[in-house]
Amino acid sequence: MTKTTLVLRHVHFEDLGSFAGPLQDAGYDIRYSEVDDPDFCAGDPLQPDLLVVLGGPVGVYEGEAYPFIAVEREFIRARLREGRPTLGVCLGAQLIASALGADVFSSGVKEIGFSPLRLTAEGATGPLRHLASLPVLHWHGDTYDLPAGAANLASTAFIENQAFAIGSNVLGLQFHAEVETSRGFERWLVGHAGSCPGTWCRNTDLGRAELFRQAARTGSLTRGLSRSCPGTWCRNTDLGRAELFRQAARTGSLTRGLSLTTPRVSSVM
Repeated sequence: MTKTTLVLRHVHFEDLGSFAGPLQDAGYDIRYSEVDDPDFCAGDPLQPDLLVVLGGPVGVYEGEAYPFIAVEREFIRARLREGRPTLGVCLGAQLIASALGADVFSSGVKEIGFSPLRLTAEGATGPLRHLASLPVLHWHGDTYDLPAGAANLASTAFIENQAFAIGSNVLGLQFHAEVETSRGFERWLVGHAGSCPGTWCRNTDLGRAELFRQAARTGSLTRGLSRSCPGTWCRNTDLGRAELFRQAARTGSLTRGLSLTTPRVSSVM
């Protein structure tokens, strides 16, 4: 029987990225549900074997301006009540946290660029261990309180809660391990033109050129490992413990000599 992955997408340029191929290779049927679809979050939230909630440039607390947020949050909440496998990325992680009763709010800073994670003890022994010391893409201004029963897995110098897990079936990632820096990154820069380059970027000297340099410097190093991280997590869910992602080979040779880049951060005006 074909396994299914439902992906809730809020903007066209943020997709599964490097997570898509391995899922398809493992026999998963991937279906995107777009935020402007008439049937967005209208189906049975328990039906997909895996739910992935992607990012987007809106705040969970902006429900009055974006009515879909309340609908989507309830869809996610219904699934979480039954412990069904759910992965959230950036806004998706914040929606999971909110669905579980945690506060989501502006962090007071914009964290944009590539930098490594600081793994907690729980993070270092879980799926995020594949990303230890490697730069990942950060592109957010909001953060969340840790939901009840969740374990914090990672932080950065600027944001304490960068990832969390609840048991073996719920994983939230504030950062973007899925982004493909070798192709498709131009879509991010165009799609997020309101964030960069703008007043924030002019104040910090971080613009398109620097983001491209960071992407080129880190993309080839993280591409394989970004596939391993969710793969390890998925094998620990109740998805039949299938091999969803191929393990990255020769990780030692990938990380030797890595030059890490700290993202620019500015106060939000």
